[in-house]
Amino acid sequence: MHDISEYLAKNKERFINELIQLLKIPSVSADPAYSQDVINASEAVKASLLEAGCDTAEICETNGYPIVYGEKIINPELPTILVYGHYDVQPADPIDLWNSPPFEPVIKPTALHPEGAIFARGACDDKGQMYMHVKALEFMVKTNQLPCNVKFMIEGEEEVGSENLGTFVAENKEKLANDIILISDTGMIANNVPSITTGLRGLSYVEVEVTGPNRDLHSGLYGGAVANPINVLTKMIAALHNENNHITIPGFYDKVEDISKEERAEMAKAPFSLENYKKALDINAVYGEKGYTTNERNSIRPTLDVNGIWGGYTGAGAKTVIASKAFAKISMRLVPHQDWKEITELFKTHFESLATDGVTVKVTPHHGGQGYVTPIDNNAYKAASKAYETTFGKTPIPQRSGGSIPIVSLFEKELKSKTILMGFGLDSDAIHSPNEHFGVWNYLKGIETIPYFYQYFTKLSE
Repeated sequence: MHDISEYLAKNKERFINELIQLLKIPSVSADPAYSQDVINASEAVKASLLEAGCDTAEICETNGYPIVYGEKIINPELPTILVYGHYDVQPADPIDLWNSPPFEPVIKPTALHPEGAIFARGACDDKGQMYMHVKALEFMVKTNQLPCNVKFMIEGEEEVGSENLGTFVAENKEKLANDIILISDTGMIANNVPSITTGLRGLSYVEVEVTGPNRDLHSGLYGGAVANPINVLTKMIAALHNENNHITIPGFYDKVEDISKEERAEMAKAPFSLENYKKALDINAVYGEKGYTTNERNSIRPTLDVNGIWGGYTGAGAKTVIASKAFAKISMRLVPHQDWKEITELFKTHFESLATDGVTVKVTPHHGGQGYVTPIDNNAYKAASKAYETTFGKTPIPQRSGGSIPIVSLFEKELKSKTILMGFGLDSDAIHSPNEHFGVWNYLKGIETIPYFYQYFTKLSE
């Protein structure tokens, strides 16, 4: 790719500053208090696409937050790449655990990012990684090296389940027609160990409510005589795993893919230090399903985790009450072949059966999505592998991710398109956590690598 290093060197500071401006917008889709900020972020993304060289860019309204669509069509006969990303971000809570304000980006060096990392909510997930594609397009257009057509679909509801994306995709199949979908919303093993994500877990997310008495009660007058919803809820949650950390929901594992010893052996070749893993998290031991390694537990095995739990009095000082209600939010990461809607129903039936007399249980499904495995024998994977080889100097390792991008299976169903996942973040980048960050080196490396994917994919498609 002609002059990419020179172009990066010349525009490095501008690329960083533009991303910082985008990160300043608190586009938290889960909180209605930030609704105008989410809209502002969509407008900023539209403007950036036009500035980068898209012939057209538009704000496409949905029943929720808008989808930004842009395109650069140079020849309908050439391949078309559809880039997907999202401009919404997770809530920043808990704010007091951030070392700097989440929407006031700062660049600081870290052990893994000695050249500096951008600390801000959305830095890695997904504004930083999405914006790499915008700047990669700019380079290809400005230097007249765009080898194929490109379309962008950047949504604002990924962090809340992409509720309206399915409708948009189904109603705009011709507009979104493509030869391959390109996404950077995943990570890689290390800066010196590039990898391509070849599998994603599915997701089922529910909220549970346990109700006891019709009001909060005095724990002295009623304690021991009335079912305490918080006590009951904690027992119900504890019963969801057995002594081997195996999920106890009947039928939960019926469709779980049994990974071969050979594939597990290939996965084990990825560099991994258990001691460094524990040190990075400040824990003295790992935890999980018996019979599997840490890397297998967080990628090829399904999980069930409580994401939040509350009820009763949680303010300062003491208030001796038996709460009327107790709540929890629970997510299940699923592997390919597990249907999220089926799993949600299995959970509901089982959870309700765990309730004791004296309480009622309500299970409310929030959102979910299917798992996905990407092929490694098609032109897109070959092009991505060659692109990483060109800029990293080594062949990337195929790696299954523990995360979920539910829309990937949706794209294949509606658009009949495969997806290639070229992520440049690291596990340590603290996405969804306080002090989220994205290495400056990684950001620039993504901008450098993506144009090579365009070049190699177009050539292999001839």
